[in-house]
Amino acid sequence: MKRSSGARMGATVALSAITLALITGCSSEESDDSKSTGKDKSASPTQAAKALSAAELEKLLLAQGDLGAKKYKVEDGDDTLPKSKTGVTSEQAECEPLVWAMAALPPGETDAHASNTVSEAPASTAAADPEDFADAFDINVTFVGLSSYEGDGAEKAMKAVSDGVSACAGGYTFTGEGETTKVTKVSTAKASGQGDESVAFVQAVDMDGAGPANFSTEVVRKGNTIASFYTLNLAALDSSKAAEIPAEIVTAQLGKLK
Repeated sequence: MKRSSGARMGATVALSAITLALITGCSSEESDDSKSTGKDKSASPTQAAKALSAAELEKLLLAQGDLGAKKYKVEDGDDTLPKSKTGVTSEQAECEPLVWAMAALPPGETDAHASNTVSEAPASTAAADPEDFADAFDINVTFVGLSSYEGDGAEKAMKAVSDGVSACAGGYTFTGEGETTKVTKVSTAKASGQGDESVAFVQAVDMDGAGPANFSTEVVRKGNTIASFYTLNLAALDSSKAAEIPAEIVTAQLGKLK
C-alpha cells in the first residue's frame, strides 16, 4: 500500500531537517539478497601518500558539463551539506563512518574534504500542481564527497566503513541539525567495483512511524582519496527500493581522481 502524501511530506520534512537527507543507506529486501560489498582491489601500499588539500579536492569535484549540462546540474554542497563531522554524530561510534559517508563527509581521520551535489535535470519545467507536490521531487540528487588522507589513512577509513556495515546491521541512531534519526537496518549492497576498493550499503531509515525508507551509499577509494556517493529521490520514499546511485556519476568522478 502506498503511503499517503502527508506521510511523504512528513518524511520530506524529516529529511530536510537533517540537511536534505544527508542520511543515507538503509536496507531493502532486494539488498538483503546481495551479499557483496564490492570488489576489494586494495593491496598497493600507500605509506608515503600525502593528503591533498581541501582546495585541491574542490578542483577534482565534478563540474557543470562533466556529465552533460542538459542531463545533470552540478552545484556547490556548501548550502545543503554539513561542513564538519561535529554536526552529524552517533552514540554508536562504530556507526559514525556510515553517517559521515552519507553526509559527504570524510569517513576517516582527515580534515581535507570537499563536496557538491549532482541533480538530474527535471523532465519538465512546468509548475507542479499543488496536489502533486510530492511528484515534483521525482528526481535523483546525488551527494558527492571527496576526502584525502596521509599514509594508509584511506585504507583505514575504508575498513572503518566496512566494519561499520557489519557492526551496525541491526540499526542505530544518529543526530544531525539537532534532530535524531533512527536507522532500523543496514545491509550490504553490490558496489560498482571501481577504484582500488569499493563498499556499498543500504540503510533503512524510520520515517516517524510511517515505515522505513531506503537509501543507498557507496564509498570508493582511489589511491589515498576516497569518494562517497549518496543518492536521494524524495518522491520514491514510498518504494521499498532505494534510489540507485547513477553509475555514470561514479565513473565520471573517479575519472577525475589521480
